[in-house]
Amino acid sequence: MRSETGCGEELMVELLLDVPNGEDPGPASCGWCIFRNHGFLGREKIAESGYSILKEKLDSMSAVSGLNRGLAANENDLKTAESAAKELETAAGPVDLAKDLDKLQGLWKLIYSSAFSSRSLGGSRPGPPIGRLLPITLGQVFQRIDILSKDFDNIVEVQLGAPWPLPRINATATLAHKFELIGTSSIKITFEKTTIKTTGNLSQLPSLEVPRLPDVLRPSSNTGSGEFEVTYIDSDFRITRGDRGELRVFTS
Repeated sequence: MRSETGCGEELMVELLLDVPNGEDPGPASCGWCIFRNHGFLGREKIAESGYSILKEKLDSMSAVSGLNRGLAANENDLKTAESAAKELETAAGPVDLAKDLDKLQGLWKLIYSSAFSSRSLGGSRPGPPIGRLLPITLGQVFQRIDILSKDFDNIVEVQLGAPWPLPRINATATLAHKFELIGTSSIKITFEKTTIKTTGNLSQLPSLEVPRLPDVLRPSSNTGSGEFEVTYIDSDFRITRGDRGELRVFTS
């Protein structure tokens, strides 16, 4: 049973350090006490820069919590998240994926996107509206990255509205890309295909690959590729900035 004397930072610290579920971290007046009780902290044990990075990481997570991945963000929320991200980026310094590409490996969960405040799944790009003519409820959003095969999949869970009395349709859309490292911190992704798989009551249906529009019919803004910069990354937390200014925060 956890101590009831801990402050609101306690959960954030557990997320960062993976404190075993159900283990009492001991008396704590704030999140930093948990670091000390588990041997992770002690001002004499870590460098000042590392201390600062951990603090800014906590602040960044706090700034985007409760915003429903950015869908519920207002103008003040956007400014707060931007400021917290910049503080962490400054504290940690430049990212060098040429040396640390393995940190990209795995499944990442999107916890915030500044673009979603536009109320469109496309963010600053054209995309289907949320809750209008065809109501779309956005579920979890993931990025699955394989540094060996160079596969880069954006995975989006959605629920589509249907006219009464038809049930709502649950589906997972996988946008498959290949990626390449540009310089030390930029990633270029090239679109390959979109696959849609129904889930829930319709999970027995086969996957559907969505045909690509011919090049002559594709909008000039849709080139099939994009770039973003990784501005912070560690084993379980990543910040990226898109080629149109979108701020995105992921956890693994």
